[in-house]
Amino acid sequence: MKRIIGTTVVALVLLVLLAFFVLPALWLLLAPTKTAAELTGQSPLSFGSFANIGLAWQHLTGFENGVLFVWLRNSAVYAVGALIVTLVTSIPAGYALALTRFRGRKLLLTVTLIVMIMPSAALVLPVFLELNLVHLIGTAWSIILPFSFYPFGVYLVYIYFATSLPRELLSAARLDGASEWQIFTRIALPLATPVVGLVAFFSFVGNWNNFFLPYLVLPGSDEFPIQVGLNQLLSSTPSFNPVAGAGLNITSPELALAIIVAVLPVLVLFLFSQRTLVSGMLAGATKE
Repeated sequence: MKRIIGTTVVALVLLVLLAFFVLPALWLLLAPTKTAAELTGQSPLSFGSFANIGLAWQHLTGFENGVLFVWLRNSAVYAVGALIVTLVTSIPAGYALALTRFRGRKLLLTVTLIVMIMPSAALVLPVFLELNLVHLIGTAWSIILPFSFYPFGVYLVYIYFATSLPRELLSAARLDGASEWQIFTRIALPLATPVVGLVAFFSFVGNWNNFFLPYLVLPGSDEFPIQVGLNQLLSSTPSFNPVAGAGLNITSPELALAIIVAVLPVLVLFLFSQRTLVSGMLAGATKE
């Protein structure tokens, strides 16, 4: 009886997940295969034609002389630039918090935890005022520098080095005359490859999907990342804005195709980094 009840509960949970996650994703994939009229008049999960996909792509790439590719390029520059700075700063910071003792260490770790659990939107106003003070509003640095502040990455690295790095190995290296920098770069960092990959993935995805800050600090369409560009594209869709979208070929299928294009880089990155992600998530699960 208990087994039947357990199976029923699992089945209900899977049905809920199917209704709220799988079906919308499937609808999104099928939407570009239809025209706007077919999208509202036919079955939501029916397939249209590949010709409609080509037509939607033609309309999408023709919007404002191919500004879609500019948005994608901007997103790549912002996300990769911030990722590089994040790795350069968060990995040594996590290592120092885990393996060194200095005055104010516990306070610094506490502040890192507090900032990590704060919603990012709460920091947008002070960050905006700070960027405005140093005259960075409207530049690429107004996106890269705030994106590089990644306390969650620092905490992940801290947990790994605090739990998984053998202290005997570090002591042996010191006895052999290795400096602290050599210990970090030649011993600790190679062993931390899984957690570095995990930090890199989460940082890139967070930067790629960030909307609020770029929306506030970037003045023009040529500087927008893809997420902010999607908002402009949405405002040019007659279904959502009949006035601004009048005369444009941007309808619901084009908007769905743009969303797929925006998600595709993250999806490809996830597919090619699954092994590293699993290793990073398991890093620190056991203690030597």
